[in-house]
Amino acid sequence: MAAMTKLPAWAQPMLFAVLSTGFASFLVSGISTLRARGAGSGFIESWMAGWLFSWPVAAVAIYIVAPHVRRLLAAICATE
Repeated sequence: MAAMTKLPAWAQPMLFAVLSTGFASFLVSGISTLRARGAGSGFIESWMAGWLFSWPVAAVAIYIVAPHVRRLLAAICATE
């Protein structure tokens, strides 16, 4: 079996933003949709529509905000 080729290191911040916001926005949009309209007919469709709209917004936002958050954490957390 051939070894899988790894992606370049420069892609890690963007992939982290995409994957982590995908998971988080999936959960949050599901909970929000459930609370707003209940688990009745059309729930899944409404959830997926909300998620697919919010995921790109969340991914771009975290990609922009992450460096600032890292700097803030470096300033307030001890180094080992």
